[in-house]
Amino acid sequence: MTTLINPEAPVGAPLGKSSRPRDALFAGISRGSGIVVLIVMGAIGVFLLWKALPALSANTASFLTTSAWFPDDAQPKFGIAALAFGTLLSSVIAMVIAVPVGIGVALYTAHYAPRRFAPTLGYIVDLLAAVPSIIFGLWGLQILMPNSIGLWRWLDDHFGFIPLFSNEQNIYTRSIALAAVVLAIMILPTVSAISREVFAQVPPGHIEAALALGATRWETMRTAVFPFARPGMVSAAMLGLGRALGETIAVALILSATFKINWQVTEPGGNTFAANIALKWNEAGSIGLGALIASGLVLYVITFAVNMAARLVVERRRDFSGAN
Repeated sequence: MTTLINPEAPVGAPLGKSSRPRDALFAGISRGSGIVVLIVMGAIGVFLLWKALPALSANTASFLTTSAWFPDDAQPKFGIAALAFGTLLSSVIAMVIAVPVGIGVALYTAHYAPRRFAPTLGYIVDLLAAVPSIIFGLWGLQILMPNSIGLWRWLDDHFGFIPLFSNEQNIYTRSIALAAVVLAIMILPTVSAISREVFAQVPPGHIEAALALGATRWETMRTAVFPFARPGMVSAAMLGLGRALGETIAVALILSATFKINWQVTEPGGNTFAANIALKWNEAGSIGLGALIASGLVLYVITFAVNMAARLVVERRRDFSGAN
């Protein structure tokens, strides 16, 4: 019988024993860290609810279905319908733009680009995450907005029969579509970086086996790389969505804030939870502050639900991915 010797055991310690106190300490620290995170998240939710209750009690309209925002009137009237609509619509459009591009860049960097060029490309994409939000907002306001009018007009002329691209005002500035493009650029490094790391973890044996069976490069990606990387790709997309949902300054600079639900995304107007909080906080009264906190609570719940849904998707896909 072979006796396993622990190289970290002190001189004179019995052979075959592991450093169990260290393992127990590490497990306790890990467990405690997880509990602390849960306590902090719960405390944030309780704090938001506590601060929002007085404003919700004074509200004379339906908080969930009203679009108007007059919390400091004699008869407070406010709701989050328009804010929720603008937040979700701009984030979804940003995801539609950023996720395919981000995954494509990650796939090219991990499996197609020359090895000398791939790290440089990855660094360039990752550097986008270091650019402050206000810089993206100013770029969208000063550069993208005047130079994208032709694109929005073209969409109106050729696809105006779709309400999403119709523009009855014939004005193509400060729109949800413009904010969504800026959000897409902002979340691109998040999606790309995580997807790239996941693609790099695909076992070489999977790729070599597909190539040995005569698969083309694309067929190898589709049959060997994507199934293994799917949970990571979903996680990358959901993290990008979380960034888009909570973005504040860039969206506040671009949008012409209105409290109206409008499906015509190329027209001026629209608003989001985060942008509304940033714009209204300094001028809000006591009820107005509570109303803003209540809208922040809704954004907190939406973000939490999105992350929980992503976790469920990842767990369901893990069994079919070959990942452990």
